[in-house]
Amino acid sequence: MEYNNKQLQIIGVAEKLFAEKGFSGTSIRDISQEADINVSMISYYFGSKEKLIEALFETRSRDFLNRLESLLLDLDLSPVQKVNLMIDGVVDRLIEKQCFHNIVVREQLSGNRTPVISELLLTMKTKHLRAMESIIQEGQQLGVFTKNVDVLMLSTTLFGTINQAISTQRFYRKIHELEDLTQQELDKHLKQKLSTSLKKIFRAVLDLELNEAVAS
Repeated sequence: MEYNNKQLQIIGVAEKLFAEKGFSGTSIRDISQEADINVSMISYYFGSKEKLIEALFETRSRDFLNRLESLLLDLDLSPVQKVNLMIDGVVDRLIEKQCFHNIVVREQLSGNRTPVISELLLTMKTKHLRAMESIIQEGQQLGVFTKNVDVLMLSTTLFGTINQAISTQRFYRKIHELEDLTQQELDKHLKQKLSTSLKKIFRAVLDLELNEAVAS
């Protein structure tokens, strides 16, 4: 569904608080106070905190999934180009939406996760996996990608590598002597590094000619 500006403002405030305090640690009153609105307005627009986080997952996932679907339909792009654009899209999304990233990581690690969040995470991850499978299957059908591909492990490599980079930024700054970079500069640096490294990994796994050469 489409959300109006007030709803998007509330979703943005809730995202910030869920990232800082967790879903269970954030109350509707916390959100209303931070957004400077009445509690009744949140109830009117969303009905409950569970419905609010559903709206958050929907808005954050929709644009990314639409981008993946548009890649599949673009006949001017080769399978390799589609995979590379997919990688760039995931890197951009996770780095640019770090509040949402923090929510996902926090809730995945939580031992007290609410059922609605478990379902939201499962649905989102499944849609991402199916979209990636479709892109890779197209390359296999065209004889560009090797047949024996564990797409789930590739997905785990993609998201896990980016998650690790985002979660250990302080360590990364220290090791590479990047303490003087602004957050914006560091984000740009990480995007470039992650994009280059992940594309090399995907090529090594997917490229048919490369795998045949190694096998021979």
